[in-house]
Amino acid sequence: MAQIRPILDDDIRDIYFAPRIYGFPLNMSRMMPGTRKEGTLSSSFDHDLESVRCYKGDVLLEDCDIRAEYTVTEHCALYRFTYPDRECAFLRVSVKEPGHVSFSDGLVHGFEEHFGIRFSFAAVFSEEPAGVEDTPDGILIAFRPGICLTVKTGFSLIDEDQAMQNLKNETDGLPFDTACEKAQAVWDEALSRIEAAGGSEKQRRIFYTALYRVCQRMINISEYGRYFSPFDHKLHSDARPFYTNDGIWDTYRGAHPLQLLLEPARQSDIIDSYIRMYRQCGHMPTFPALEGSRPVMIGKHTTAMITDAYIKGLRGFDIEEAWKGMVHNEEKMTKLPWTLAPVNEYDKCYFEKGFFPALPEGCPESLPDAHPFERRQCVTVTLETCYDEWCLSRLGAALGKKEAAKYAARACNYAKVFNQETGFMSPRLADGSWVPGFDPKLSGGQGGRAYFAECNSWIYTLHVQHDIPGLTELMGGRDKLEAYLDRLFTEPCGTSKFAFLGQFPDATGLMGQFCMGNEPAFHIPYLYNYTASPWKAQRKLRELMRLWFDDTPFGICGDEDGGAMSAWYVFSAMGFYPTCPGRPEYDIGSPIFDKITLHLPESKTFVIEADGNSPRAKYIAQARLNGKEYGSTRLAHSDIVSGGTLWLRMSERPNKYGCT
Repeated sequence: MAQIRPILDDDIRDIYFAPRIYGFPLNMSRMMPGTRKEGTLSSSFDHDLESVRCYKGDVLLEDCDIRAEYTVTEHCALYRFTYPDRECAFLRVSVKEPGHVSFSDGLVHGFEEHFGIRFSFAAVFSEEPAGVEDTPDGILIAFRPGICLTVKTGFSLIDEDQAMQNLKNETDGLPFDTACEKAQAVWDEALSRIEAAGGSEKQRRIFYTALYRVCQRMINISEYGRYFSPFDHKLHSDARPFYTNDGIWDTYRGAHPLQLLLEPARQSDIIDSYIRMYRQCGHMPTFPALEGSRPVMIGKHTTAMITDAYIKGLRGFDIEEAWKGMVHNEEKMTKLPWTLAPVNEYDKCYFEKGFFPALPEGCPESLPDAHPFERRQCVTVTLETCYDEWCLSRLGAALGKKEAAKYAARACNYAKVFNQETGFMSPRLADGSWVPGFDPKLSGGQGGRAYFAECNSWIYTLHVQHDIPGLTELMGGRDKLEAYLDRLFTEPCGTSKFAFLGQFPDATGLMGQFCMGNEPAFHIPYLYNYTASPWKAQRKLRELMRLWFDDTPFGICGDEDGGAMSAWYVFSAMGFYPTCPGRPEYDIGSPIFDKITLHLPESKTFVIEADGNSPRAKYIAQARLNGKEYGSTRLAHSDIVSGGTLWLRMSERPNKYGCT
């Protein structure tokens, strides 16, 4: 629950470039060391004088020459501030209203209130204060000059007493350096679940940094058998962990499937948490956060995440209750973007006609629940709803639900927004006619939001992961799909680049119309596996990994979104990817490492060996699974979790006639 970093300027969104540190977290509150009683409440710093690991941070506060170090336990943060000799030593604790802070018996404790939740803290010091003064926003604590001060802080979402108890449970008698060692051991264990051999040092650094990012979500907010839920604002007693802080639109694609492979027991707890959220707030959240259920993005992809886990064999949660929540989301909640509201005429059009209705370009909005900026995104919503309903049909069939057939039929509604004349997914008016003058690149306004979500029709025409054969048939066959993919990666903007990027700022990492920097494009390179040229997937994936992922602050070409983009890299670097969560299989790409070993539960391992692998030798010439010749471009989930070896012979020239 304790995830910390220095507090930077809130107005500088590119935080790596923020020039000053304004403090360190005390839950939602902050403290700042200094050598002056009055004056600035911040300090400049230099990244070259900073060290950050997943278990410890270390930075020099240049204005006061104080070295600041920090690490964490489950519910606590530990800080060590080394003050210069012959300088006064102060520590300022600041709390925003509504909130308070107080000092008594050597303990600082307080809270800030956000979203109707009290974010409490309690802190103890390794040195006796020389004095304590009230300030307009908190307290100022003085210490003797030249000290090395350790500050241990407990966090809680319950109350200050629980923060004190967390502090006692986790830090009593715990030296700072030992806390760092324990935190490192936690991350060593987590990251060693995948063992990468070969490749370059840079590639391994990118890979393990990406894996670290995937592991950061979701957050367990349970505190020794109790948790305060932001979904009903009540205190609950439950021995099972309660997780929140997720963005399913992003994470269902790769982050959750990767966590399912590596930590199935934790994933079961996560799904159980979603089911408890449903009981507490009346719907299945798709963007649960510390403040509760957020109406962010589109689709009801909790359905996809849970279906994927269940179809792959995960149990340990109430699947019948989950089913109720999924059906409630699908039938009772509007699909309008960025909105939590009941169904309305937007949804009724889908129920009756199989598509969500568009407005003509420039027509004012008539739906009171429509978000004024996010608009209808009607083509994307149709496609993503079809995918969710396919997931419902899969899960319903597994559970023997009579509704499964209805959802299987509705999952084919994507064809109703495919315009055969243009070859693109396109918006339709409520009367069924196509929106006149539609441009698959540029229509829809900012982000394409009248019709799409952050990308244009060149991307979303391929957003039918659940029925690639059906999409292929719509497009005219495998050759037409391959030609579309070829053109996608080279198609120009159709306008000036600054105009295109101004309209589609989320479509980053551009390669033609393909955008590596946004989630709807993640599965697209793997679609070459469904053509006569799977070698093109191998070439393109290597190119994308080399061009768009780095080990610098510019190393991710789009929004990270809770580990979503990093999960794509981890999967792709290993050599496979879940093109369609809900189907227990993965598409094979091109591994960048000589050998990958997945350390799975029950002491099982799955190994991918890439014989002759190199930056030039990126093509799969031959494959064997557990010693037997293997001619498929797909890999079953059961083959991985059962343990075994996939051996690949790599070549500098493509195998144009091998896999099917």
